[in-house]
Amino acid sequence: MKSSSVVNVHEAKTHLSKLLSRVEAGEEIVIARAGKPCARLVPYVPAATRRMPGRFRGIEVPPEFFDPLPDDELAAWEGE
Repeated sequence: MKSSSVVNVHEAKTHLSKLLSRVEAGEEIVIARAGKPCARLVPYVPAATRRMPGRFRGIEVPPEFFDPLPDDELAAWEGE
């Protein structure tokens, strides 16, 4: 984060759009009531997607998938 600023509730209500622009730019804004910090505005970070067990159930790998690679393709994989 770039920096942190403290604003009072009245200023936060009056200038919310401007504060949100600053937050989107990476700044953290602390909102204070009567001089005491009570909330933080920080950039939104979406939660990581959850893995879904069994997602590829039913997909079949053909037997030829396990056949040895041709020499030229094997050499390419080995960086030769």
